[in-house]
Amino acid sequence: MKLSNFNFNLPQELLAEHPAPNRDEARLMVLNRKEQTIEHKMFKDLIDYFDEDDVLVLNNTKVFPARLYGNKEKTGARIEVFLLRELNPETRLWDVLVDPARKIRIGNKLYFGEDESLVAEVIDNTTSRGRTLRFLFDGSYEEFRNKLTELGETPLPKYIKRDVEPEDAERYQTIFAKKEGAVAAPTAGLHFSKHLLKRLEIKGVNFAEVTLHVGLGTFSPVEVEDLSKHKMDSEEIAIDKQAAKIINEGIAQKRRVCAVGTTVMRALESSVSSSATLNDYEGWTNKFIFPPYDFSIANMMVTNFHTPKSTLLMMVSAFAGHEFVKKAYAEAVKEKYRFYTYGDAMLII
Repeated sequence: MKLSNFNFNLPQELLAEHPAPNRDEARLMVLNRKEQTIEHKMFKDLIDYFDEDDVLVLNNTKVFPARLYGNKEKTGARIEVFLLRELNPETRLWDVLVDPARKIRIGNKLYFGEDESLVAEVIDNTTSRGRTLRFLFDGSYEEFRNKLTELGETPLPKYIKRDVEPEDAERYQTIFAKKEGAVAAPTAGLHFSKHLLKRLEIKGVNFAEVTLHVGLGTFSPVEVEDLSKHKMDSEEIAIDKQAAKIINEGIAQKRRVCAVGTTVMRALESSVSSSATLNDYEGWTNKFIFPPYDFSIANMMVTNFHTPKSTLLMMVSAFAGHEFVKKAYAEAVKEKYRFYTYGDAMLII
């Protein structure tokens, strides 16, 4: 499979700038792999595709307000700092991206907040836009983290051209988000409302939670035509014994096991035993899934509509079949489905 196999024409107006008014009222395209059929539904109709003892696997990562704006010492130039990951809590070292990067060199200081109560010093270059910062702050670690939260804003993807609005703090977060550590939301999970989860629970569906802290690696462009040469950035995952038990019981009973999102699918496929069951695991994954690929754990998937040439589209193609997904995406464009983070959803059965 080549990169060019995953290109398609996506009209700019189909990139969703806002979420649907209600979480579970986004549109839902249902792909049946066996029958090769496509249906058009609402997200809340998802419940019709589940029975008692089926398993829904959710990513409980929580997005932190990772985008900060500071000013460079002396020149006062406005610099965007995107927090990627904490390297050392004690020394307050962070991996970040800076923009514009050409202005930021080792030794520069950046000042944040009107009172400049938070300062960062650039101590290393990691990539063309990547830097390592050491934050200087008078206070405890907890106060420092609170200051980051206070100064940071919801890290909406760059394609959304509008300013961040108050509702984004809630809507760019799943309702089951618990473990802070993601710089982007696991978007398939954004469609679940409290009401829909309750209805699924009453129907007897079992829930398993795993954690994959979404990093920017998920969205890094693929720049090689030969997909086997693309390297994914590592992202942190955690699958506890309880989640593994629920999922393995579903597999043993030949139930539906549904991965909610590409992040869940990556986490599951990163910890498969030799007997095709799920192991508990805590660590990192850089797994890149593209066709052809045999999936071991989930036999259903919820996902959003992805952009051309993205690793997310490649994984969906591996799961549903490349030609079938091409056909579905052509129909989605024709029917004006909304794409990407705040867009509509797809269920693959």
